[in-house]
Amino acid sequence: MAIRSGLLGEIVGMSIDTLRTSKMRSALTVLGIVIGITSIVGMTSLIRGFDESLRDSIRQLGPTTIYVQKFSALSMASGRSFMEVLKRPNITMEDGRAIARDAPSVALVDVWLGGTGSTQERLYYGNERTKRLVVLGATENFAQVSFVELELGRFFAPGEVTNRRSVVVIGQTAFQSLFPNIDPIGKKVRVGGREFTVIGVLGKRPSPGGFDTGADDFVVIPYTTHEKFYGKVPRTRAGNTNFQQGFRTAMVAVVPRPDASRNQAMREVEEIMRIRHNLKLDEENDFDLVTQDAIMKVWEQFSQATFLALVAISSIALMVGGIGVMAIMMISVTERTREIGVRKALGARRREILWQFLIEAIFLTSAGGVLGILFGSSIGLGVHYLSGFPVSLPWWSFAIGIGFSGGVGVFFGLFPAIKASRLDPIEALRYE
Repeated sequence: MAIRSGLLGEIVGMSIDTLRTSKMRSALTVLGIVIGITSIVGMTSLIRGFDESLRDSIRQLGPTTIYVQKFSALSMASGRSFMEVLKRPNITMEDGRAIARDAPSVALVDVWLGGTGSTQERLYYGNERTKRLVVLGATENFAQVSFVELELGRFFAPGEVTNRRSVVVIGQTAFQSLFPNIDPIGKKVRVGGREFTVIGVLGKRPSPGGFDTGADDFVVIPYTTHEKFYGKVPRTRAGNTNFQQGFRTAMVAVVPRPDASRNQAMREVEEIMRIRHNLKLDEENDFDLVTQDAIMKVWEQFSQATFLALVAISSIALMVGGIGVMAIMMISVTERTREIGVRKALGARRREILWQFLIEAIFLTSAGGVLGILFGSSIGLGVHYLSGFPVSLPWWSFAIGIGFSGGVGVFFGLFPAIKASRLDPIEALRYE
């Protein structure tokens, strides 16, 4: 089914003339294609931008760090109900100590109290105050385990943890609210009604999509001080439905030794936790072991499902546009029946007539695809410049746009092209 280059140039020129002479009809014909491709490119740019920013947030978990939690997104992704996981026993400080003591592959252990939002306070300095922020209790290993960089000052020392000192490391929300133009180190602030000394400021944490997700809405104090003021985490029994106790759970962060693998450390942590929770061999874990890879997999499943849904929805517009292309091409074949007869009488072969109408259809839908790419890219960039929402315009989204639009031209233009190629030249010449 080869086609001469000269004839190809002639067919493309005829396609351009068809678009030029029937501007309104051509515009209405490709409108569905334009809408479909605009949706694919525009939404892909926004979804990909959000995807990259969320991945940056997930990477802060650390590539080898293991988090022991009462419940997490992994539980929800596996189909468990919220009420079911809320009945699990709490994770406590004693769990963290047991892991540090009994897991030979573990180098660092940190326990975070209040991380579920169960402990929130306002911070005050002079006449300034913050909104309610999470008060997180942690060990001196927090900075090493959480991979959050210090912007100013230092983190608390082991002696300050042991002696339950009232020192605090603040996040960016508290820093910007209370100390926009002054050095906060050494200043006295009130956390709720208690006085603390600021010894450090944490750097800004990435926020998915650039939205205010509260990534910096927290302060960190020694876990011993947290227990002194807010009490220890209760060791609830499985089946307890008390909401307050259900959320007053700790989280244990574990970093393996450099000479040990993450999987080895995870097996040891799992074994210790199962023994502490008195689980039988045939019973499932009543806690979650969360890693960066596990969260990435959950997000990838969600993002892939979202992308496929977007393609399915956009395909409806493309199908509508394709039906319009087929209808217009059928009308074009009818209108140009005499022209087809003349060309066949002058020696044009069937396949040349087929290629003529097929390329016209492909050219028409591809033009719609190019317009859709331009409009979709403009939407993505416009949203980015107006709101700061991150966007990504990968080359493959443009390839998908052109491929889809060209494919629609082939699929819906083939039948009219075959019909045109099969016209009898004598009957075609008689057509008025």
